[in-house]
Amino acid sequence: MSQQIHPGTLFLVATPIGNLDDMTFRAVHILKTVDLVAAEDTRNSSVLFRHFGISTPMTAYHEFNERTKGPELVRELLTGKSVAVITDAGTPGISDPCYPLVRLALEAGLRVESIPGACAAVSALILSGLPVHRFRYEGFLPHKKGRQTRILNLKTETGSIVFYESPHRVIRLLEEIKEHLGDRQVSVSRELTKKFEETLRGTVTDVLQKMSLKEPKGEFVVVVEGLPERKKSHEE
Repeated sequence: MSQQIHPGTLFLVATPIGNLDDMTFRAVHILKTVDLVAAEDTRNSSVLFRHFGISTPMTAYHEFNERTKGPELVRELLTGKSVAVITDAGTPGISDPCYPLVRLALEAGLRVESIPGACAAVSALILSGLPVHRFRYEGFLPHKKGRQTRILNLKTETGSIVFYESPHRVIRLLEEIKEHLGDRQVSVSRELTKKFEETLRGTVTDVLQKMSLKEPKGEFVVVVEGLPERKKSHEE
């Protein structure tokens, strides 16, 4: 049964992280039915729209225009229009500026709904073979200032730790994890749901050795073993 669209609703719509077959029927219906879609990159989202025959108008909403575009979208919602937010891939709000818009909408008394779907962090976590009952999402670390401090602050974290990283810095990240957190068990996933999907598991040393055989390519999710409770008590 197709979902009824309530006027003035903000929809957070998850899109595929690679394989377009992972798009849900509900997500397609919402994107076809709303009045406006706010996309992180309208050029990337145009590929998705063409594939599913979606013709809804799009506008750009990203980290460089969020301060001006957010209030503008809320004004549209207050007139009774329905708006969907999508990121380049995956679930809005995980690694993009969706949170400020959600806060603005809620403060204005507007309805907000989540349309669930793909999430690279969760996909990599359940593939990792590491504990999933408790985890900490760190996303992308700063390139320079504050990077080492962020990693050191994770030294006594007992849950699995999830990072996003680019192919240009993934080796550096693994080396920093080994230096500051120790030679822990890790899982490194790349190109999730795509043709060349791959997950490497083992100690940091093992994975670094495997990755030295070829140049890193694709987007990476790194999952790191948390500190066992007994070791945490000792370190504290």
